[in-house]
Amino acid sequence: MDNETYAPSARVAGVDEAGRGPLAGPVIAAAVILDPKRPVAGLRDSKQLSPGRRERLYDEIVHRALAWAVGRAEAAEIDRINILQATMLAMQRAVAALQPVAEQVLVDGDRCPVLRCPVRAIVKGDSRVPVISAASIIAKVSRDREMIELDARFPGYGLAQHKGYPVKAHLEALAALGPCPQHRRSYAPVRRCTRRDRVR
Repeated sequence: MDNETYAPSARVAGVDEAGRGPLAGPVIAAAVILDPKRPVAGLRDSKQLSPGRRERLYDEIVHRALAWAVGRAEAAEIDRINILQATMLAMQRAVAALQPVAEQVLVDGDRCPVLRCPVRAIVKGDSRVPVISAASIIAKVSRDREMIELDARFPGYGLAQHKGYPVKAHLEALAALGPCPQHRRSYAPVRRCTRRDRVR
């Protein structure tokens, strides 16, 4: 990566999120501190990896990283404070859960959460910076697994398949069934169906 400004010897955490766009479920952020003595090969933006490859890299990161943690903001929090602020909150929670603590943080995107240590936003960091790539993989796999669990709790929406994104099948199910407790009421497609909300 070009023009790095952090100390090479510092414990640098990468941070990324998954789940800003879906109509249902939490937004999940991950924070990862890689161990230079135990490198993980093949790190890249999670969206560029097959599900199987993401799962394998997830296991490698979990076993080889110096530290990793996830943070979350629930659908109700997203509705209350908006998705941007909920994403920042999830990132703060992920970083706060790291042990050992991060001395500096690199975040994917163009906005930084307020943290107790120096933090820098890097546009397209998930494809440019390995430690952010690692965080993107942890966040994506963690959220996908949770959406599969939610599909069992709230059948009929296809959450295991589309992970809550506004694809045609999800919109049709939402119109037919009304929102479930995990749907984000502040999102327009859900808001339009709220009048038809059914007790589940």
